[in-house]
Amino acid sequence: MEAMPADAAGTEFAALLQHIWADLHDPRVIWQVAALALCLGAGWMVQRLALQRAKANAVETPASAARRFGQHGIRRVIFPLSALILVVGARAVLNKFQNVYLLDLAVPLLMSLAAIRFVVFAVRQAVGHSSWLGGFERSFAALAWIVVALHIVGWLPEVIDGLDAISFTMGSQKLSLWMVMQGAAMVLLTVLVALWIGGVVDRRLSAAAGLDANVRVVMARVANALLLLIAVLVALPMVGIDLTTLSVFGGALGVGLGLGLQKIAANYVSGFILLLDRSLRIGNLITVGTERGVVREITTRYTVIRAGNGVESIVPNDTLVGSIVKNETYSDTNVSVSLDFQVAYDADVENAMAILVQVTAEQPRVLKTPAPRAYLVSFGDNGINLRLGYWIADPQEGTLGISSAINLEVMRRFKAEGIGFPYPQREVRLLPGSELNAVLPVPDSVAKD
Repeated sequence: MEAMPADAAGTEFAALLQHIWADLHDPRVIWQVAALALCLGAGWMVQRLALQRAKANAVETPASAARRFGQHGIRRVIFPLSALILVVGARAVLNKFQNVYLLDLAVPLLMSLAAIRFVVFAVRQAVGHSSWLGGFERSFAALAWIVVALHIVGWLPEVIDGLDAISFTMGSQKLSLWMVMQGAAMVLLTVLVALWIGGVVDRRLSAAAGLDANVRVVMARVANALLLLIAVLVALPMVGIDLTTLSVFGGALGVGLGLGLQKIAANYVSGFILLLDRSLRIGNLITVGTERGVVREITTRYTVIRAGNGVESIVPNDTLVGSIVKNETYSDTNVSVSLDFQVAYDADVENAMAILVQVTAEQPRVLKTPAPRAYLVSFGDNGINLRLGYWIADPQEGTLGISSAINLEVMRRFKAEGIGFPYPQREVRLLPGSELNAVLPVPDSVAKD
């Protein structure tokens, strides 16, 4: 493409401004203004009618993922697209009777608005609601308006030639800055398509009945990784970039994985192992090292464990694979809990054991089967040691609350039944001939040696 001289581009832009200014002084410009206003109003009406119809269809039949995608897309792009089509038609009609420079200016502006809205919508559908989307939308909108402005003033070919003149060599291929920018844009486009397809696959897997949660996560992430890889492999050759130029980057990445990134690679491999062998699932109550809590999220690099106090621990997957993990809800969620009590030697032990069982059975979280049971464990120095055992089905809710409720009720019942808790007791014996005998009288009950 032959570059346009700067003075020629400036002359063309000045001529465009002069034509628009002349049109504004022409009484016939009212037809352009009226046509533009009617096209914009008609585009707004088309958008409104389409949204009303989409809402009516959503009420009658549940919308699928593809239909929801289409409905959200309508909200974003139907106005600029419909207005653009109408403006192009009106320009073709009016061009037979008068100048249409004002409509010529409106066409690229509407095209850029449609492109901005569609790209931002596609990104939002692909990655979800993220904090960086606002900045991305502003940056992409600024870039799109800059391209439109360059096109209007006639400087776009000259800028492209200038970028194409900045070249460098990578491997055996010569690349230019313009080629790299084309490649980045094409990669962005194909990645957006891949992410959207990955989101559709993820929603399909989530709706699949009978599919294990871990298998669903693995399949979704493998599908996303493959789609992203295919997107890059398809996009780069489309702009003339040879894939062999990536061999240098691939070699550097391999050396990095072998030297400094092996721990990160081990975490990712361990993450896939955890997801595939299903030894851990979302909602399991586990203990690893000093951390005990419920598994809230399993990613390819780390696992999130939420403790009973609300603190979330980020545990690398390599730690979970290479150490002993206590999974309290691996095969089922039923967990045994035990509490220890001590009663005085003169207490009614059988009645105390019956009270323990009765109080525990009244708790709503305690399972009826197996039933709570009380045991006489041993005879201690100060009293008789009893142990209460019971089962619960929701250990992720914690055990401190139910233990406290049982202890409070047992204390009330023991007090009502006259069953006392023993206090520490010590017996002191004074031997004859000791120095204390000269000060303290020796009771007759003290044994004589």
